[in-house]
Amino acid sequence: MSSGSGLAAFRYRDYRWMQMARMLSVIASEMQSVAVAWQVYEITHRAIDLGYVGLAQFLPGILLSLLAGHTADRFDRRRVLLVCYLGYASSSALLLWQSARHLHQVSAIFAILLLLGTVRAFSGPASQALMPQLVKEEHFPNAVAWSSSIFTTSTILGPALGGLIYAVGGATPVYAIAVPMYLLSLLAMSLIATRTGRLEQRAASVETVLAGFKYVWRQKVILGSVSLDLFAVLLGGAVALLPIYADQILHVGPRGLGILRSAPAVGAAMMAVLLANRPFRRRAGATMLWCVALFGAATIAFGVSRSFALSLVMLFITGATDMVSVIVRGTVVQIATPPEMRGRVSAVNFLFIGASNEFGEFESGLTAQWFGAVRAVILGGVGTLIVVGIWAWRFPELRKVQTLEMKG
Repeated sequence: MSSGSGLAAFRYRDYRWMQMARMLSVIASEMQSVAVAWQVYEITHRAIDLGYVGLAQFLPGILLSLLAGHTADRFDRRRVLLVCYLGYASSSALLLWQSARHLHQVSAIFAILLLLGTVRAFSGPASQALMPQLVKEEHFPNAVAWSSSIFTTSTILGPALGGLIYAVGGATPVYAIAVPMYLLSLLAMSLIATRTGRLEQRAASVETVLAGFKYVWRQKVILGSVSLDLFAVLLGGAVALLPIYADQILHVGPRGLGILRSAPAVGAAMMAVLLANRPFRRRAGATMLWCVALFGAATIAFGVSRSFALSLVMLFITGATDMVSVIVRGTVVQIATPPEMRGRVSAVNFLFIGASNEFGEFESGLTAQWFGAVRAVILGGVGTLIVVGIWAWRFPELRKVQTLEMKG
């Protein structure tokens, strides 16, 4: 396989095992997300509680991001991920327990989601920081594209499977399948041979812990890309309200919810495969800005749609356009960061992007409680368009990014 091959990243054994582990864990997580959202909504029938589902997973990311990034740089990243994957399996087992016992108490679900959010806070930075060490530098953009494709393919399968299983047997069988999937992902991660060891050699201090924030603040291209995604995700969190759309607006039930949850991932997966084989040669930054604008416009169209087919198309577009932003940001952040700081910079990235997914769900649930689901989605799309305009003016460095190839 030549270095220019669209499959270059798969030459590396450890990269293959890591992607297998991520695929299994993401499918399990997405299955659980459908089950948790529908279970909570069935118990309370309140939009705000769908927001609390996101908030419970967001808070640990805010509180632990600095510690998580520092951990990824001071300990072997593979070992950190092994502990995290065990934590995922344990959280899933607790969800299975509460469902099998028919507790019907959202407080128990929220407590488990807090644990899940804690695990995710440590898993995100360690995973992002480990991947550049599994492939050669010239193949890293290809690795990012395929990693994104595998991730989004998993988010296609996960919600569809979760919705189908939930429609047949409820939440309990969804969680019962997720637990062994997490254990298999733990096994795959254990087969990775790469050991990073301790990369940050300086003694622990406030300065070393905050180094990631300082670095991102100085690198305007990184700051612009991650903050743009932050506000786009925060404002465009229509996915959190899909149970309401599936139940009250589109009238498609839990099976339809699974399909709706999968639609953005279908668009994202197709875009990721396209960019893995046809990477950016020019105008990568400007293309990212245009795609985030299209993401906002598609969100507005989804908000006003009453057609299941049209809603699927709009969600497909949001996924495809968001993937452009994911690949540009993910590549820029890693190639512009020294190896010994990737954990802390990835923690900042996770705080801006990963945790903001959950906070975006809370924001959507809260605005839906105040204004209704349709108005909440439309306002989020309009807000995204405004943010793109401001960022295009405020971060000219981002507009000028051309290719995503490794320099030097």
